[in-house]
Amino acid sequence: MLKQYITDIAYQAIKEAVKNNRLGEMTLEQDFTLNTETPKNEEFGDFALNVSSLARYAKMSPAAIAQTVSEYINTDDIEINTVAGFINFKLGKSFLNTIIKDILNLKSTYGSNDFGEGQKVILEYVSANPTGPFHIGHGRWAAMGSALANLLKFAGYDVYQEFYINDAGNQIKNLGRSLHIRVLQEMGEKIDFPADETERKSFYPGDYLIPAAKDFVKENPEFSKSLTKELNDEQLEKLSSFAKAKMLEAQKELLKKFHTHFDNFYSETDLHKSGKVEKCLQKLEEKGMLYEKDGALWFKSSLFGDDQDRVLKKTDGSNTYLTADIAYHHDKIQRGFDKLINIWGADHHGYVARMKASIEALGDNPDKLEVLLGQLVNIVLNGEAMRMGKRKNMVTLDDLIDEVGVDATRYWMIIRSIDTTLDFDIELAKSKTDDNPVFYVQYAHARACSIFRNAKTERVNVETKEKIAPVFEETELDNAIMNADLNLLWTVDDEKSSASAKKLILKLEEFNFIIYMAARNRAPYLICKYLQELAGCFHQFYTFSRVLTEDKNLTAARLALVKAVSTVIKTSLDLLAVDAPERM
Repeated sequence: MLKQYITDIAYQAIKEAVKNNRLGEMTLEQDFTLNTETPKNEEFGDFALNVSSLARYAKMSPAAIAQTVSEYINTDDIEINTVAGFINFKLGKSFLNTIIKDILNLKSTYGSNDFGEGQKVILEYVSANPTGPFHIGHGRWAAMGSALANLLKFAGYDVYQEFYINDAGNQIKNLGRSLHIRVLQEMGEKIDFPADETERKSFYPGDYLIPAAKDFVKENPEFSKSLTKELNDEQLEKLSSFAKAKMLEAQKELLKKFHTHFDNFYSETDLHKSGKVEKCLQKLEEKGMLYEKDGALWFKSSLFGDDQDRVLKKTDGSNTYLTADIAYHHDKIQRGFDKLINIWGADHHGYVARMKASIEALGDNPDKLEVLLGQLVNIVLNGEAMRMGKRKNMVTLDDLIDEVGVDATRYWMIIRSIDTTLDFDIELAKSKTDDNPVFYVQYAHARACSIFRNAKTERVNVETKEKIAPVFEETELDNAIMNADLNLLWTVDDEKSSASAKKLILKLEEFNFIIYMAARNRAPYLICKYLQELAGCFHQFYTFSRVLTEDKNLTAARLALVKAVSTVIKTSLDLLAVDAPERM
């Protein structure tokens, strides 16, 4: 990363200046922090470093410090000047050319790093109840989670993606009772869900169970005929299992369609059957972390930062949701993961302290758990926020995808920080204009691919209608790009072309820093922000620079830059699991 390189040589220069007693009262033992930034005014340089903070140690003016430190910076092909307390750096052509060459040589690995140092991460997200279709919020977690997984892998983490199936408890029985009603309807019975709102809350009256009921009758004709309005336990178990399997199958199909992969689907029911929940309770008991009160079993979570103790077993002897969650997270650690990252809805904010308390109570480091709390998604249609459920075809994630497509849905779901509310503009997401972020970026990649196609195909002069021979034969294009004389980018007597090329190259190099920051902050949205800026720089370069010219060598140099752009755009979109189209 160039920013880090400049920061490092500045640190070294400061040390040399101190050793030579050139920085007043400053000593080598004093701690200080430097940050290399991009100047708002491009005339100052490509990068700037503020050394004003050293004045407190050196007892010198910032301007004098900047001038002194600059004298100890020794590097070729970088022009250095100082303004007040700033040291400004302007890169020469060899640095810029190297950036292009690195991208062409490294291809899809350009920008990757080892920040994660191989840490084993289990990333849990979506984890919806298998009781119905995914809603739009689930779509945000799916897009964010899968993009984060790709990003962390790119940054050197060993990532394992897991979906926790909440398939225990009354909700699955309620699902079975709901399917029972749909099956009876399919068999011709005049029956419906309760009209009373309170009673109705114990059912899932959505139409999505109608196809499941048809399948059930088809696969179990005799059993279906034997059903009456009263259910026994065996019948309820069969209906519940079938409905759960159907819902989970539909969820998995949609996740695949939405470019979201999970390494494992972990069943809460299996967790209970394995005995791990009871073993976890026993371990807490042995550590003196449990006590009985009012007929219930309590966890001393307040000892570890929670605002109060929590019930793990209710008075009827059944476990609370928290009990299984504690066992599940303990199991993650037992499986050898160094870091547990969860994506939860913002309504789970109070749950974080409880989970951290349980991890610490069981003898592990609570900092192993990271929870990203996601805010809601607002659907905007024709400039107005829609209330969910008012328009039938906008309720589920599947319907949203059908409306705007997988790429647009994913990109828009990732485009904002997860801790901010997202306004999803339907009409804008569907539009083919520069105002639509995903279209703007995908069009930049398609434009680059179009340039490559035109470079090796016969064209027609718009004015004379004469045919123009291809600039390169198809067999020689790749070789011409890889061996281009990049110095030609800077010898053309066209200031706007050279300036836009330099700005574009510096933006390409910034990809390294973006990946580092996005991985460190668990923030895939930074890639979206970067892509918008990169696409803008590329479109500007295209405006000022004719890529296919009569000068074959100059064309090769500009094609090399375009190839670098298309490579970084595709790598970025791959991390977001969004397609990089070659034609639009």
